[in-house]
Amino acid sequence: MTDSSPETERYRQGLQTRRSVLGDAHVDGALARETPFDRPFQQFITEGAWGTLWSRPGWTKRERSIVTIALLAALGHHEEVAMHVRATARTGATMDDICEALMHVAVYAGVPAANHAFKIAKAVYAEMDANTEDGGDKK
Repeated sequence: MTDSSPETERYRQGLQTRRSVLGDAHVDGALARETPFDRPFQQFITEGAWGTLWSRPGWTKRERSIVTIALLAALGHHEEVAMHVRATARTGATMDDICEALMHVAVYAGVPAANHAFKIAKAVYAEMDANTEDGGDKK
């Protein structure tokens, strides 16, 4: 197992972008749970997904958020759908944006995939609303 240094510029950019999308608490938790076994994977996703893809110019975080949720829903990655719906509080993707994305999932990936993703999104939005009503912040 190789261990590349997390001190690359791409890693630093990825960590900054990851925090801006998922929030400090989520990223801090992921880093705290990191072990020598999964450290290479964590570095890979921080550099690749967050430091390269999510940090590219051309699309906004809102646009990337919409596409990401649609893809995750289409592929049945339910935990990731929930995580990225929560992230919409930081990316600017609205409930209407996510509804439209999931409507596309229904046509192009199947009604069952969209149905389950709608169920997840509704639960996450309800949780986010409850946290806001309790004095919490959607961020």
